[in-house]
Amino acid sequence: MDFKDQIMQLAARAEKMLPQIQTEEATKNALIMPFIQIMGYDVFNPFEVNPEFIADIGIKKGEKVDYAIMKDGEPAILVECKHHLENLDPHNSQLFRYFHTTKAKFGLLSNGMTYRFYTDLVEKNKMDTTPFFEFKLSEIKEVEIAELKKFHKSYFDVDNITNTASELKYLNELKGILNKEINNPSENFVAFFTKQVYPGVLTAKIKEQFVPIVKRSFAQLINDTISDRLKSALNQEKQKDVEEAIKIEEAQENPVSNIVTTEEELEGFYIVKSILRQTIDAKRITYRDAQSYFAILLDDNNRKTICRLYFNNKKVFAVLDENKKETKYELNAIDEIFNYSDVLLKTVDRLNTK
Repeated sequence: MDFKDQIMQLAARAEKMLPQIQTEEATKNALIMPFIQIMGYDVFNPFEVNPEFIADIGIKKGEKVDYAIMKDGEPAILVECKHHLENLDPHNSQLFRYFHTTKAKFGLLSNGMTYRFYTDLVEKNKMDTTPFFEFKLSEIKEVEIAELKKFHKSYFDVDNITNTASELKYLNELKGILNKEINNPSENFVAFFTKQVYPGVLTAKIKEQFVPIVKRSFAQLINDTISDRLKSALNQEKQKDVEEAIKIEEAQENPVSNIVTTEEELEGFYIVKSILRQTIDAKRITYRDAQSYFAILLDDNNRKTICRLYFNNKKVFAVLDENKKETKYELNAIDEIFNYSDVLLKTVDRLNTK
């Protein structure tokens, strides 16, 4: 199960569990600890996730943050948890106090359903009052999952996240402003667009007349955009149906009922898929089984063969396309496919540029 599927599964489980979660401690156990686990950190290993982390504030000793996600023996992300029914707005000050007393670069405030990530974009070593990244678990979007993945243990890089944090912060703030203006246009917003189309003097009466026009214009633009995307998606589905029908017809003309896809072949496929998902959408990696070999393809295209596996004899072989030349490797165990990760990544990168 890939990262996206794990997050979506947690979101589905969370909705069902909420009525039974009565306390802050239950929120931690049922929602936040599983979330941290999905992010690749062992919640039962204090070298990775340190619970009740002490963050002394001046003369006030024994102050504790709920969790500190550790990196190289130092806290990297401070996590403050609240009950799932609590509004997070009044609580960022508590995380703010902890932030400057540790070496942590990021703070996470969560009630298990809403997650807010903070850093020090405005003033160094002083946590910002507004998050640079926020999402709701029950409404998480594809683009948010992509941003969240940067915090996964396997990809966590302070400099990489910090470099994009500023852009992400302003992007989210601008989206909020635009959403507000589209739903309830301000006078300046209306005036800006009215000037583009109205040749006369912008009197108060004219501005008032243009308020509903501007509002309807944006609503119609959004509806048209959604409609166009739906049409495009439907056309793609129709194309897939046609391609599937062609495959079925070809299969009927050339029956291959004696081909059996084995567990070993599928295991080999999943290993290759796990290697390549670092640089490409895993959905694009497919396979086709034949009598003598098992082919792993990009975009289900025979002309984009990533590698072929041979499991039908006593010996196991992997044939890889290395520098446009096929090379045959004998495998003592299926896991040895991992030894050729670099070759596979280079191959799929080349095929992806065709």
